[in-house]
Amino acid sequence: MAEPLILARTDGDLHHVILNRPEKRNAITPEMLEQIGAAVAQADALPAVRAVIVSGAGPIFSAGIDLMSLAQSKADTAGVDPGRWLRRLADRLQYALHMIEGTEVPVIGALHGQVMGLGLELALAFDLRVAAADLKLSIPEARLGLVADVGGTTRLCRTVGPARAKDMLFTARPVEADEALAWGLVNRVVPTSDVLQCAADLGRQIAANAPLAVGMAKRIVDQGDGLDKHTQMALERWAQSQLITTADVGEAMAAFFEKRPPKFQGR
Repeated sequence: MAEPLILARTDGDLHHVILNRPEKRNAITPEMLEQIGAAVAQADALPAVRAVIVSGAGPIFSAGIDLMSLAQSKADTAGVDPGRWLRRLADRLQYALHMIEGTEVPVIGALHGQVMGLGLELALAFDLRVAAADLKLSIPEARLGLVADVGGTTRLCRTVGPARAKDMLFTARPVEADEALAWGLVNRVVPTSDVLQCAADLGRQIAANAPLAVGMAKRIVDQGDGLDKHTQMALERWAQSQLITTADVGEAMAAFFEKRPPKFQGR
């Protein structure tokens, strides 16, 4: 019986999604990416889950797309226009990442070893990224005569800016952990043995706050990208008008005056 492509488990208020092809360096097939997207979306629907942590089994997070799987997919659609086949495939892969990016629950990547190509495009869909000290991030598509078409140009540019995105895209060179931290491509750098624990600690810091407020903040940041200042501030006012009536705000006030930790319910 084949091993599952991903593993998922809930640990209190954290939900773990684990890439589970260590023998293939966690090379990502279309089915695997769809399963990751579905697993994160399912966790978003669980009231008890306050953060999702995505990690990779084995020595590296992901070597990128599974080229053997890609070749088989192309062979299975013999006779179909290559451009049309590729557009359909890109639609599938982009949709899976949109599912991850579109959740209200924050998604944290615990990244170690190599994160290449589609693996980095996956990581760019996360809200926060914790890097192991041995991390190397790269977009090697230019070496294959291709471009990164699953957010590797769009999300990368929005994360690090056009000049640094061009550096990675044009040279295809690996960016190591400390440089990635300076660029804002990752949020933390820790010893390799501590990366999963650091991601969990970060998730628990998030879990201590009101989940509706965290989810609203995520939506304002993500959906406000590209909007003018006044339109984005209007989103802030709307979000605050929705939150002010929630039970969690009442609980926060009561906890403050009673000098105790709040117990947020997400309502």
